[in-house]
Amino acid sequence: MTKEYTLTVFTEHQTGMLSRVVSIFTRRYINIESLTTSKSSMPGIHRFTIVVNATEDVVRKLCGQLEKQVDVLKAFYDDNDEIVYQEIALYKIPTQKFMQGNRLEKLIRRHNAKVLEIEEEYIVVEKTGHADETEALLEALKEIGIYEFVRSGRVAIPRPMERLSKYLRQLELEAEETL
Repeated sequence: MTKEYTLTVFTEHQTGMLSRVVSIFTRRYINIESLTTSKSSMPGIHRFTIVVNATEDVVRKLCGQLEKQVDVLKAFYDDNDEIVYQEIALYKIPTQKFMQGNRLEKLIRRHNAKVLEIEEEYIVVEKTGHADETEALLEALKEIGIYEFVRSGRVAIPRPMERLSKYLRQLELEAEETL
């Protein structure tokens, strides 16, 4: 059964890793719904957070293929119940819409969004949440008027303790035992 999975891929921080990681999905005709990269909690290690809709079998194979890449340390996958995740969205709204009563202010409060910047021509509003929440605010703002919209990729952290640290410690122990 196809469902949404979040892959977390830990790599060395090397030039070209993004291209190499994405090519594994492209070769298999798997669409990436969201992609975020950042440094991890471990120095020199980069973290890719990738959202796909696929079967668990396909996702398991993707992780295996990713781990075969040089400079990929480990790949994990989780379904949405196993992670804590958020996205951030920014909306640029005409300032004049704020001057037409308090409808827009109530809308922003109802969606737990906040105003980041007020300029003469526009106001920038920020909303963090799941994609359906940021999309709901977008749809509501379209009825009022909106100049621009941008949403980040997913950032996610697994509910279990950081598995990469445990994995690397296990490798160290195995290496010590073979010496």
